[in-house]
Amino acid sequence: MENKAKTQLGRGLLCAITVAVALGIQPFITLGSGQKPATQSGRPQRGYTYHHDEKPDMPLSIHVLKVDRTRSELEFHTTMGGGSHLLGMGLVSDQIKAIPSSMGRPIAGINGDFYKSHRSYPGDPEGLQIVDGEVVSAPNETRVCFFIDPEGAPHRMAVTNQFHVTWPNGSTTRFGLNEERADDAVVLYTAANGPSTRTSGGVEIILESTGTEQWLPLQIQETYSGKVKQINDSGNSPLSSNTMVLSIGSDLAAKLPKVTPGTILKVALDTVPALKGVKTALGGGPSLIAEGKVRTFTGSQPRHPRTAIGWNEDYVFLVVVDGRQRNLSVGMSLPELADYFSKLGCTEAMNLDGGGSTTFWIYGNVVNSPSEGKERPAANALVVLQHDKPD
Repeated sequence: MENKAKTQLGRGLLCAITVAVALGIQPFITLGSGQKPATQSGRPQRGYTYHHDEKPDMPLSIHVLKVDRTRSELEFHTTMGGGSHLLGMGLVSDQIKAIPSSMGRPIAGINGDFYKSHRSYPGDPEGLQIVDGEVVSAPNETRVCFFIDPEGAPHRMAVTNQFHVTWPNGSTTRFGLNEERADDAVVLYTAANGPSTRTSGGVEIILESTGTEQWLPLQIQETYSGKVKQINDSGNSPLSSNTMVLSIGSDLAAKLPKVTPGTILKVALDTVPALKGVKTALGGGPSLIAEGKVRTFTGSQPRHPRTAIGWNEDYVFLVVVDGRQRNLSVGMSLPELADYFSKLGCTEAMNLDGGGSTTFWIYGNVVNSPSEGKERPAANALVVLQHDKPD
């Protein structure tokens, strides 16, 4: 076991050194117990720096990417586990490879949100996800969300789902998005879900464009007029890039207004707070630092591999902590993770999915040591892309 851990450590260090050399930066900064994580003075020449912190006495292995917020050529994007614009499960490295070159050059990426393990909907994110402006997963108000506003500023907050459909009689009904549909619920499905809704029973209303108003892909805080193309009462309706399906559970179908082909329905993607214009969003949690205050946690706080993000007025930090490897890195508790971000100087920070999902990809390499011995599929990822510098 000890030899295996040393081998994993050696591979991780070699990979990290290779990446650091490629980036033209100092590859390692070793920490003793209680030391403040070291940061380079002045703005990073390339707009970002990577460093690998170690605490041999714990032991701990921590990977950090610092991104300069003033560099407009560096942008955050999310990916989907099923490939290009498809929900599902996939390796972070594969998700990054699927990013079209027209979007920019991937610099680094980490695994993203927690996900539901439903057999028919693998990789369904627990919270909000917006991919290049397209809404593919609804907010979960019990968790927090990371998003970039239209001015390029990062935010951490709970976002309330107020997605709703307005019927011809003026009544409204809330719905979820691209997720398992319960018998007493309504879910809207788009092509991001795959070739069909994967439902059974209930009533499904296939909607198409009216031809006169904006249509797919869905964008947050927008309202769409959809014309009823067809009604299906057997479930598993087909999906396409030009249609969406409003699926109504069997227990609810008889209680909602009846519609016929040609009926116009209004579909609204509203949230509180309003996120109009947001092109990148990802769920996660819990919060670690909020408005400069480090969160206090109660109860048992075990150590695990961790993935998280934090920021201040100058920088955004992507942090991955290896764990569950006794001779390499034991992981961090949430209080320890919050304290680490505080020492980095962050005024905001939030946790993302961790455990076996914990992955840090930089310049074509996974630089951390996944706790299961290899990279594990994830529902989505948060990626730093670099564009050509503006003139």
